[in-house]
Amino acid sequence: MNDKRLTDPAPSLPQRPRFRLTPMTEEDGRQVCGWLYPEPYDRYRWPAWEQMVRQRKEFADPDIRKAQYLAVRDERGELAGYVQLFALDRAIRLGLGLRPDLCDRGYGKEVTLLAVREAAKRRPWAEIDLEVETWNRRAIRVYEKAGFRAQDEYERQAGHGAVRVLCMVWQGEPENSGVHVE
Repeated sequence: MNDKRLTDPAPSLPQRPRFRLTPMTEEDGRQVCGWLYPEPYDRYRWPAWEQMVRQRKEFADPDIRKAQYLAVRDERGELAGYVQLFALDRAIRLGLGLRPDLCDRGYGKEVTLLAVREAAKRRPWAEIDLEVETWNRRAIRVYEKAGFRAQDEYERQAGHGAVRVLCMVWQGEPENSGVHVE
């Protein structure tokens, strides 16, 4: 009996990329401004790069970019996302963005834990938190899987209007995250 399953090699499975954090460059910022998200996530699109530069807004300002932003790169060195680490009085607040074609592919937890580990390295005594709009169940699930728990809910002003957000605080240990960081 000739069983083809025994002689054919196993199909190769796609490898999950390993991500790493690097300083965010101006070119990275330009790329992020060009990312187009599908509805309803399109509200998270950044303004045009030229507008951001004119307003010295966020990562278009070289000083803010250097102090708060990191690029998330895949194993080929390509820009896969960004992380913002915003220092508050007793906390460090995370901001995260993943390239639109990488969303819904299971990478959010890994990127979130990279941000947590970097935040803990920079300010080991600080609480690590983030804000997420209450309607964004996809992001809330990712953050819960990464060890965040909702602590507060409130309304605040965002670039796209008044929004209801959860403030989620990280409850885990970065050393036990199982995430590869270079």
